[in-house]
Amino acid sequence: MNKSSNHASSNYIKQAYDSSKQSSLAPHIQSNSVHCQLMARELNLHPTSLFFFLCLTNVFFTMARASLSDHLTMDNFRWGGEKEDAIEKINQNQPPFATDCDLSIGEWVFDASYPLYEASCPYLSTQFSCQLNGRPDSDYQRWRWKPQHCSIPRFNALDFLNRIRGKRVMLVGDSIMRNQWESLVCLVEAVIPNERKMVYSNGPSTIAFQAKDFEASIEFSWAPLLVELKEEEENKRVLCLDCIEENAKHWRGVDVLVFDSAHWWTHSGKWSSWDFYEEGGRVFTNLNPMVAYEKGLTTWAKWVDLNLDPRRATVIFRSSSPRHNRINGWQCYKQREPLAYLGHSQRVAGQLVVLREVLKKMIFPVYLQEITSMAALRQDGHPSIYATRAHGGQEQHSNTEFLVSDCCHWCLPGVPDAWNEMLYALFYSTPNN
Repeated sequence: MNKSSNHASSNYIKQAYDSSKQSSLAPHIQSNSVHCQLMARELNLHPTSLFFFLCLTNVFFTMARASLSDHLTMDNFRWGGEKEDAIEKINQNQPPFATDCDLSIGEWVFDASYPLYEASCPYLSTQFSCQLNGRPDSDYQRWRWKPQHCSIPRFNALDFLNRIRGKRVMLVGDSIMRNQWESLVCLVEAVIPNERKMVYSNGPSTIAFQAKDFEASIEFSWAPLLVELKEEEENKRVLCLDCIEENAKHWRGVDVLVFDSAHWWTHSGKWSSWDFYEEGGRVFTNLNPMVAYEKGLTTWAKWVDLNLDPRRATVIFRSSSPRHNRINGWQCYKQREPLAYLGHSQRVAGQLVVLREVLKKMIFPVYLQEITSMAALRQDGHPSIYATRAHGGQEQHSNTEFLVSDCCHWCLPGVPDAWNEMLYALFYSTPNN
């Protein structure tokens, strides 16, 4: 989207936004007006009485109420990095969505009408702002994911906001999920007037974007392992495999939950995020990483089964995002276009074998969103040396050992936008309510 098209469409967006807002308020006002009439009738009062007037006045003031907007710099909200790479292919669990198309099989096609938002989106962290950090090429922003057997509707911000009206959408996981959260916020924020949106924090581990006129929020909750990682005496880090409430307390009352957990589970030794395991009150050190992963996911699955109602909440588990850093962290350096889809499935990694088995045992229907194989084709989409502004413009540096190449996270606009278009397709395939 170029700046001239932004200018040309600004009036249309404002009119569409106002129309969407007005059409949404009318049913509420009408419904509450009827409520006032019924109350007046119950009290044997005439519809022109002072009571009826005050009741309607309260309705209008309630609908118009809004707090001041608050803009927070995204770099104020920082969480840890990632430690795992994987390329895998998995099957989908039975979804609560009316879709029979496998969105994960397809190809990346160049589309000059992309990206769907500007690289200057104010809600992007420095780490993902590759253009502002000096990345010289921009074609990585213009690749659209095209499924083989169906099509994904182009992301429509106003339609998405209407579909989540009155709801909370929360993305839960690691910094890759934070990457996706910033993408989703940037996809919707441009159609909302500045005074009608805000970002706020609910504590050190949560952040939320609020669309006031839609009474909707898009939130992020930091929980890279889902279960609890505690710091005990002498700075010893303990991963409690059967403890989850400190993280899960943020998930209660949320309408749509999107989870991921993969990268933090795989490394050991000096790369490990913990020193000890704890389970059933017993503390120990030696445990197969895949066994630990299964125990942690099982704790999460039990919490979902016991605490969430499938009639009121939707749960999605996003598969792991691949890293392209197997060659000393430089596999994504100077990459400029996607790999070709060869028409065969990638290998199934141990983590997603475990995940699939855990989901099969659950009572709650969880949709498994498969993004691993599609993202595996996009080694061009990582920040590489453009994750910080200090490295911007240093591509011709003669000695790369002094640079850091991030082949884990994703530039924005970029690959996570396609994940959110897939998410939008899942909403799009269901009724508007």
